[in-house]
Formats: sequence, C-alpha cells, structure tokens
Amino acid sequence: MKVLGIETSCDETAVAILKDGREVLVNLVSSQVKIHEKFGGVVPEIAARQHLKILPVLLKEAFSSVDPSKLDLIAVTYGPGLIGALLVGLSLAKGLSMSLGIPLIGVNHIEAHVFSVFLSYPDLSPPFITLMVSGGHTMIIEVEKGMKMSVLGETLDDAAGEAFDKVARLLGLGYPGGPAIEKASLKGDPNKYTFPRAMMEDKKNFNFSFAGLKTSVLYFLEREKDYKMEDVAASFQEAVVDVLVEKTFNAARFTGIRRIVFAGGVSANRRLREKAKEKAEKWNYEIFFPPLELCTDNALMVAKAGYEKYLKGETSPLELNADPNLRI
Repeated sequence: MKVLGIETSCDETAVAILKDGREVLVNLVSSQVKIHEKFGGVVPEIAARQHLKILPVLLKEAFSSVDPSKLDLIAVTYGPGLIGALLVGLSLAKGLSMSLGIPLIGVNHIEAHVFSVFLSYPDLSPPFITLMVSGGHTMIIEVEKGMKMSVLGETLDDAAGEAFDKVARLLGLGYPGGPAIEKASLKGDPNKYTFPRAMMEDKKNFNFSFAGLKTSVLYFLEREKDYKMEDVAASFQEAVVDVLVEKTFNAARFTGIRRIVFAGGVSANRRLREKAKEKAEKWNYEIFFPPLELCTDNALMVAKAGYEKYLKGETSPLELNADPNLRI
C-alpha cells in the first residue's frame, strides 16, 4: 500500500510516499527558513504563497519516482497551523483524491509528530508518554493502547520553541532561535546565571509557562552591562530543558508509564537529549528520540499517521476543512 503524505502547516513544504507504513519511497522537504529569516519569524501570507510555488514542484519530483496511478491513499495535514498554509496542501490533496479516485484522510499535525517515532522504532507500542515540543506547541500527551491520545499538560503562554526564537532575537542571534541558541550555548556556562523555572513546585502540574522566563532574560539584559552572550544563552537553554525534562518525567511517574517519546522540532536539541538520557538512566525509564530529520515538520510522519488511521477504517470527506486551532 502506497500512501502520499503532504505537509504544509507552517513553513516547511513536504511531500513523501510511504509503502506499507514502513518503506520510504520518497521524502522531500523544502524549508522556508532563509525566506523568513530577515523578518525574524514566519510571515503567514509569504509562507502560503511559497507553498503554492513549491508544492507542485515537489509533487512532480515525487511522481518521477512513483507513478501516481499506483497510489492507494492521500494523507494531508489539516490542522493545527497557519490557515493559508494549511489550505494550500489540503486543496491540492483533495484535487488529487478526486482525480486519482483514491481515499483522502486528514491528519492532525500534532498526532503526526507522535506517529513519527514508529518510523524509527517499529516495535514500540503504547502506552507511552510523549513530550511534543516545537515552535508552536509544548504539551505532554498520554498515548494509550489503540493510539488514544489525551493531553496531560500544555503551555499556558509561549511554546518552548517560541521562547527560543524570542530570546535569540534579544541576544542578536537571528532566526530560527533554537539552533542559534544551542550553538552559542556550546561556548557558554549553563550554570553562570539562574533564570526562573516556572510551576515546578507542584509535581502533579504538567502545564508549562515560558513567558516569564523570556521576560527575565529581557530584564537581565537591560540591567546587566558586563555579561557573556554565550553564558546567557546556555543558562536560558538550561532553564527551558530543566522544566521540559522534569515535568515530562513527573507525568510518566504519575501515570505509571515508564516509556517516554520526544517529538517536535525542539526534540532535536542536544542538551534536551543529554538531560533526558541522564534522567532515564537514573529512574530506569526508556526514552525514544526520532532522528533529527524526523523532528522537524515532514510528510513522512503524515503518511505514517494516515496509513495507521486508514487501517482502522478511517477516511475523510472531500468537505474536510482546514482547522488552524485543531486539538487532539
């Protein structure tokens, strides 16, 4: 069974073809980072126009490898994300579904990130806890048997990736902030400055808040005149990672689940991986990180999620609408 996956929720245009849920036939991703870099963040209208330009090019390349008449299913992200960007991918997916006479299935972008772990760990099975952490989302998800997902906690303000972007801008490190701060942190002391770790007292509170941490860095930079930028970056990163790791493992302990999956763009962060590994070894828990290329937005995860949902008998009508605020 060949599944075409399409992902256009934000600023990555991606197309993939997955065979039988595990064999990668095509995996194409076009990033818009360079385009949005000068604006310090993603400009929604520009992102949508770029998807319109690039998506047909990627599809043409994909179909040079796999005959579209051999496709069995089309899986496409329909939310959450930027409404204009989502509509580009969804509209094209609907057109292909009609012209090829094959089923369409809409995929929740957050759920797709969770499904991405199975591409690297095919023998993994629920239950497990997932930390979904990216530029737009930070949440802890309990995944039960049958891939039933429920949110245990989420950010009350900024997502972790958003906080990285904002602090990177304060430090003059550019966009995207996550990789820039991680690189600067390699030359800094993570214990040089103490920044706040919000809502850590209650071990049963799995929500996050990073707005205060960002503001604390702002006030520090306004107050202090003699500091090393790399030390600030490293200390900020340490604060974010400490909160992510502590709350995720507390959620696992609370539920009695000893397997933890990390997903989303921020899960590529080296320090997060190091501290999660240290905690897992200390507590004797199992942790699972996707390879770096599957942490950021991609269409393989969409194809995988669509494939698994189709096996359960799920499909979507052509009337399916994009939902920028889609929840799990």
